[in-house]
Amino acid sequence: MAQDKSARRPRAETPKGFRDYFGAEVAERKTMLDRVAEVYQRYGFDPLETSAVETVEALGKFLPDVDRPNEGVFAWQDEDQDWLALRYDLTAPLARVAAQFRNDLPNPYRRYAMGPVWRNEKPGPGRFRQFYQCDADTVGAPSVAADAEICAMLSDALEAVGIPRGDYVVKVNSRKVLNGVMEVAGVLDPANPERFHAERGIVLRAIDKIDRLGEAGVRALLGEGRRDESGDFTRGAGLSAEQAEVVMGFTSARRDSGAGTIARLRELVGASVIGAEGVAELQTMAELLDRQGYGADRLILDPGVVRGLGYYTGPVFEAELTFEILDEKGRKRQFGSVAGGGRYDDLVKRFTGQAVPATGVSIGVDRLLAALRAKGRVGAEMPGPVVVTVMDRDRMGDYLAMAGELRAAGVRAEVYLGNPKNFGNQLKYADKRASPLAVIQGGDEAARGTVILKDLILGARIAESATLEEWKDRPAQVEVPRGDLVAAVRRMLAR
Repeated sequence: MAQDKSARRPRAETPKGFRDYFGAEVAERKTMLDRVAEVYQRYGFDPLETSAVETVEALGKFLPDVDRPNEGVFAWQDEDQDWLALRYDLTAPLARVAAQFRNDLPNPYRRYAMGPVWRNEKPGPGRFRQFYQCDADTVGAPSVAADAEICAMLSDALEAVGIPRGDYVVKVNSRKVLNGVMEVAGVLDPANPERFHAERGIVLRAIDKIDRLGEAGVRALLGEGRRDESGDFTRGAGLSAEQAEVVMGFTSARRDSGAGTIARLRELVGASVIGAEGVAELQTMAELLDRQGYGADRLILDPGVVRGLGYYTGPVFEAELTFEILDEKGRKRQFGSVAGGGRYDDLVKRFTGQAVPATGVSIGVDRLLAALRAKGRVGAEMPGPVVVTVMDRDRMGDYLAMAGELRAAGVRAEVYLGNPKNFGNQLKYADKRASPLAVIQGGDEAARGTVILKDLILGARIAESATLEEWKDRPAQVEVPRGDLVAAVRRMLAR
């Protein structure tokens, strides 16, 4: 009789497009987000935490590069036949909250939110299906003063986390201006806004990728389409050469000064009413920011910024880091964008039927952390806990009491909870935990009322050093009275 095959063991691997984060990475992210939150709170913004799951209906058809709401998201149908999905950003949930609680929230409502989002897209190098975002939005303020405030706050947040002035620039543009240009190019009909809707979406996404694809790649997407290096083909907007030329003229409209850029944009939008309105709003934003001291060293008008999402209706902005890094092939390149946002006055209207103005920004947390690592602002090894070793398993209560005293004094500490039989393994564990020192108390020390503190960092340096001269005045191990445990540990950690 044949034996049953044993069940196949599951593979211990992270799903494609996802990754795990360990101690130092999690701590770095928390520290950075805490600093951003401090800036947001200074500006009067309150925290908001929404569910990771939304109805597909609430998410809407605003995900980039897709035509249907349940394409590009992780969605499923529950027992009530409703379609649910993991949120793909933090803005769509805000729109739902603003509509659902509109009678309870202050107006305008300022909120910030931080957390993971999920996109069911093709993963690639540095492109994951789950990633962190950090958003700040104002709902209910129609004035472009709200947009200017978001840009100023973004600038302050970047400097607060360690990106110095001169290493970043916040670029500002307007969807209204682009709509005016597309009206001139013949791909927007003010009398029938739904006409050419698909073509405009392709144009938006094409311009948004100009830094990555270059002028030739964008022109291909404005025309018949583009085939990438992998062979995948992306359908184009189908514009004629003349239409594409009008759009490309918009992307290169930036001049040496804000006033020069404004003048060129006025030329491009011609008689378009929506385009002229957008140019006027950009001019007002520039003036408001300049009055607050946010000049061209931090914020500039740049028509190349359009943002790929379809829900923007007015000013759009993007924070770009200007310093150079080396890519995987050792070539120099600028780091690029780490944040973006804009005005989206129609998003809440989907729920209420009434126009509700809104504007906000989203920081790409993982990209900003990578930038800080490139600048050497984060990435230092996370110090481990003080490890209280176990010499006598019958005295576990004494060891736990030592760790408790250290924790009460604000010292990170833990008791070794593995098999205490081999003391060498306990010290190896402490090394693997990057522990700065170990606490040791055997029977003899307990009888004398003392503990031994072993400086593991010093011991490692002595082992690496060719000479002990620089360490001769510092013993790697000291014995102190049990009652002085906390004070002695603090002294050793301080040095």
